[in-house]
Amino acid sequence: MNDKNKIIIGLILFFVFMTLPFWYNMGKAAPVPETKLTEKAKLAKECVKPKEVMRAEHMQLLDTWRDSVVRDADRVYINEKGKKFGMSLSTGDDSCMGCHSNKADFCDKCHNYASVREYCWDCHIEPPEPPKEKK
Repeated sequence: MNDKNKIIIGLILFFVFMTLPFWYNMGKAAPVPETKLTEKAKLAKECVKPKEVMRAEHMQLLDTWRDSVVRDADRVYINEKGKKFGMSLSTGDDSCMGCHSNKADFCDKCHNYASVREYCWDCHIEPPEPPKEKK
């Protein structure tokens, strides 16, 4: 029982060193990146689903679309408002990449921020980057 003080001091030091990164980084989170929409997306003024749903659940939607296209050969999605969208990652006018063709500004910013690796481009052809705007 003579080591009681040493054990308590050891536990306190362990707790301090294990939580130090959290205390050190508190309040230093990077701001959520703002995505840049293409002119076509700005003109459309609506996406397949509301913006909040797409931010939180776009991967589940894409997985559902993948299964629907591959297993059922269903390539058209009709949203709640009755508007039709192509279930494709190509740059077609009625597909996701039709409006969101700037992958670096739209997809990559958020995925890098969240430290998430998208695997869409393991199978699909990555869209070409749009030409840089001249200033």
